[in-house]
Amino acid sequence: MGRDKGLYFIVVGVEENYVYLVDGSVRKIDKPKKKKKKHIEITNFYDENIATRVKNNHKITNQDIKRALKEVLKEN
Repeated sequence: MGRDKGLYFIVVGVEENYVYLVDGSVRKIDKPKKKKKKHIEITNFYDENIATRVKNNHKITNQDIKRALKEVLKEN
């Protein structure tokens, strides 16, 4: 919604009513965007590499995020 409408992000963190979103370019992994859950639209895209790294608290790079988003955009 809002100015981010139509853009794709990856969720890298979840709180009760919020998610933390990154795109690897504007919203980098070291400064994710905090958004209310009700303001985002969930897609069916799931990147196993990113998910495993988040679950295991391993470092995720902006390049990893960009690569994953490039794949989802290629599929759409």
